[in-house]
Amino acid sequence: MKNLLFALTAMLLLAPNALLNAQTAESDSLRIKHLVDSIEQSFKWQTGKIDLSNGMASIQVPTGMRYLNPEQSEMVLTQLWGNPPGRNSLGMLFPADCGPLSGDCWAFDISFDDMGYVKDNDADDINYTELLENMQKDAKEGSAQRVKMGYEPVALIGWASQPFYDKTTKVLHWAKELKFGEAPTENTLNYDVRVLGRKGVLSLNAIGTIGQLDKIKGQIPSVISSVGFNEGHRYADFDSNVDEIAAWSIGGLVAGKVLAKAGFFAIILKFIKPLLIALVAFGGAIWRFITGRRKQEEEIVEETTDEPVETTPVAIREATPETTPETTATNTAPDTQSETATGEMGGDSKK
Repeated sequence: MKNLLFALTAMLLLAPNALLNAQTAESDSLRIKHLVDSIEQSFKWQTGKIDLSNGMASIQVPTGMRYLNPEQSEMVLTQLWGNPPGRNSLGMLFPADCGPLSGDCWAFDISFDDMGYVKDNDADDINYTELLENMQKDAKEGSAQRVKMGYEPVALIGWASQPFYDKTTKVLHWAKELKFGEAPTENTLNYDVRVLGRKGVLSLNAIGTIGQLDKIKGQIPSVISSVGFNEGHRYADFDSNVDEIAAWSIGGLVAGKVLAKAGFFAIILKFIKPLLIALVAFGGAIWRFITGRRKQEEEIVEETTDEPVETTPVAIREATPETTPETTATNTAPDTQSETATGEMGGDSKK
């Protein structure tokens, strides 16, 4: 996401029927900056203790971080970062000093997989070098499928941090280095944390660039200690008489549970330059998310007022004090496969 404002300005200048007949590129940049700032300010951040997955688990937001709820996280993942929908995020953790549109930011996406109780008796027997080679082979096949879906190709370069399983805490974590597309950009980092529970696995996936490895790795201990299953749902609460045993082992979690069903890269998150111009130029979903304006409300206003209708495009109107982020972006979600206009937790790499 480097040079974000420059990229967005260029897109604006090249787009037909531009938002406003700007006199200079500088004025366009200011408008785009205002729009980016408006989006950043629209998010409702939380700290403290957060319930996850209907009370099955919880997280005490670590010091220096802040939490974004599932609805806002879905908007970030799909409409700002270009991921396919259906992630079912339980929320995201961001450093307190940056947000989704910050070029140097990274984040943890939280989710839960009700795969069942994962036995960990294979943890000491896994050959991670051999496992990586198999994953790289599968990556090539998954990348071909990904390209057919309209996304950039992606290659698994190797371990950024080799898998480690703590038998005491029942926590597994590892990091992969990924290369999205063909452009000479910084590689993407996916740092995965899995907390084993009675009925499934709580996942925290950090998305950033490979250059942020040390920052993210340094945050892993505090994240691990802050999240866990509530009483009755913990790994130690397993009851063999009633609970389902997962078909996946520790090695299977590292390779990717959805590997066989959905393709290797169904579990990879992207971090792309946001398609802000395309989305907001015609009153798109992101702008409605910021302003909270609903189409029905606009129609009511048009029917009940005799005053002239403002002709300034909605995408560049300044957000009013009543602006809220509560309206979800569901009706006019953009085609996230139109990545050619921009090039991609981060193409899938941060630019």
